[in-house]
Amino acid sequence: MNELKQPIRHMKINSTMTVNQLVNEMSGAALGAGRLAEAVDIYEAMIRDKTTKFFGLSGAMTPTGMRLIIKDLIEAGYIDVLVTTGANLVHDLIEAFGGFHYKGTSQIDDVNLRHQEINRIFDVFLPEHHFTLFENRLLDIMADIDKKGMGIREFLTEIGLRVENSILGVAAKKGVPVFCPAISDSAIGLQAWLYTQTQKLSVDTFKDMREFMDICYNAQKTGAMLIGGGVPKNFILQSMIVTPKSFDYAIQLTTDSPEAGGLSGATLSEAKSWGKVAEEAREATVYGDATISLPIIVAAVLERLG
Repeated sequence: MNELKQPIRHMKINSTMTVNQLVNEMSGAALGAGRLAEAVDIYEAMIRDKTTKFFGLSGAMTPTGMRLIIKDLIEAGYIDVLVTTGANLVHDLIEAFGGFHYKGTSQIDDVNLRHQEINRIFDVFLPEHHFTLFENRLLDIMADIDKKGMGIREFLTEIGLRVENSILGVAAKKGVPVFCPAISDSAIGLQAWLYTQTQKLSVDTFKDMREFMDICYNAQKTGAMLIGGGVPKNFILQSMIVTPKSFDYAIQLTTDSPEAGGLSGATLSEAKSWGKVAEEAREATVYGDATISLPIIVAAVLERLG
C-alpha cells in the first residue's frame, strides 16, 4: 500500500543543532511540524528555480518585529514583487522615521490606554505622538512629489526614494515594485486624502494593473509566499486568471481555517480550481502565527543557501 510507505520519524533534539537541522527533524513528523518542513523545502526550491517571487504581506507583521526580515529578503533578491497592506507600510515608516513600537500586553484597560494616548495592536503599544511624527513626515514627502498621474506603485516608489531605511526605500533601491491595492484603507491613504483637500496629488488606483499583469505574463516560472490572506493574497493570485499561466510554487502562512469560506483560510488546493495555482504545483499551508513560522522558514532556507 503506497499510503503506508513513510513511517513517522520521531524528532531528536540536541543542544547544538541549527535552525535547518531542527527543520530537517521536523520533516519526519506530522501536523504543523511536517507542514513547516515542507514549506521550507518548497521555499528553497522556489528560490533555486529562478522563479519570479511574489510576496504577499498581510496582518500586523511590521509592528510586531518582522520588518527587517522583509527588508533583508528584498535586499538579498528573494522578493521580486511585494504586495502588502497599507498598515504594514505605515508601521514600517513609523520606525524608519524614528518612532518605536513597544512590547505591551493584551490584558489591560484600553480606556486607560486611550487617556494615555497609547494605541494597542494586541500586545504591541504605539504612542500616539509617533503617529503624529509619521503624519508630519508623510505630508512633507508628499509636498516634495511633483509627478502627476501616478499609479499606487509609483507613489510608493517616490516615498521610498525619500525614506531609504524603510521597506519602501530598500525596494526602490533594488527596483522591486511594491503594490498596495487597498492603500486608502490605511493612514497613508487617509493622510493622502487630507493632503488633496488643499494640494494637488494625483494617484490612479487602476494604473498598477497593467504593470502587474505584464510581470505575470513575462515570468517564466512563478512562486508565491503568502503571509496571511486578505487583499495581498487575492491581488497576487487573481492575476493568473487573466494569464495563460498558474503559480508553480505557493506557500501560505495563516491562522484561519477554510470552513468559513474567507480567502485568508482558503486552501491553495482550492486555488487550483480557479487556475490560480497550477495542478502540479508544489504548495503548502502552515497553520499558525506567522511571527513564529516566517522567521524559522527564512532562517532555514538562508542556511541552506549559504
